[in-house]
Amino acid sequence: MAWQQTPSFVTMISVMPLLLRLIPLLITFNASATFEHHVVKFGYEDISSWKVRHFQGRTHYTQVRLDNQPVLKATSSNSATILSKPIRIDLEETPYLNWSWRIENQLEGIHETTKDGDDYAARVYLAIGSNWLTSTSKAINYVWSSNQPRFSRWSNAFAGERVQMIAIRGSSDSIAKWQNEKRNVYQDFIHAFGDKGSEQANREAYRYINGIAIMTDTDNSGQAVTAYYGNIFFSTK
Repeated sequence: MAWQQTPSFVTMISVMPLLLRLIPLLITFNASATFEHHVVKFGYEDISSWKVRHFQGRTHYTQVRLDNQPVLKATSSNSATILSKPIRIDLEETPYLNWSWRIENQLEGIHETTKDGDDYAARVYLAIGSNWLTSTSKAINYVWSSNQPRFSRWSNAFAGERVQMIAIRGSSDSIAKWQNEKRNVYQDFIHAFGDKGSEQANREAYRYINGIAIMTDTDNSGQAVTAYYGNIFFSTK
């Protein structure tokens, strides 16, 4: 008896060329896909689990809706309070930090490189090292500066070289307007604390983020400011 091709077999043969054409597209799509590691999604996460530390007075952090989006509102008047959270981020996998923020007013007449002027309307703080937010950890502060040139970097007035400040926004940027940011944190740590001479040595020194913090503070200048923070996440690109 002659062998008969089943309909399913015939169908498979007929669609095989199409499948072969789709495979490269699927591989390309997978390679180009962006993976996101969310640190916080305001409105969907209770921030009461974050650690609160008051340095002077109380900066008030509340989850609100602005422009129909859930965000974090920070109000500071002669105060300094930091919100922090331990995390474990592999910068080899997700080197880019993404966030949005806005401020409602600028701090006036301060010099941020000095202790009397070490105040920022908004900042996002990232640390490496097992004991973060201590004298042994290294950290980068992405800040909304009042007087430093955009993308300039300087040592923190109190912590010294182990905490580097980077001006992401400044006095020339619009207030009461959202700004979206993206930074290659891995490269920023290399530039801030030095290239170790090889990729392996750099990975050993800077690969893992162990903590993140948000801070709006005005305790040194005695001024008042309001800021808003949007969702924060790391991504592959």
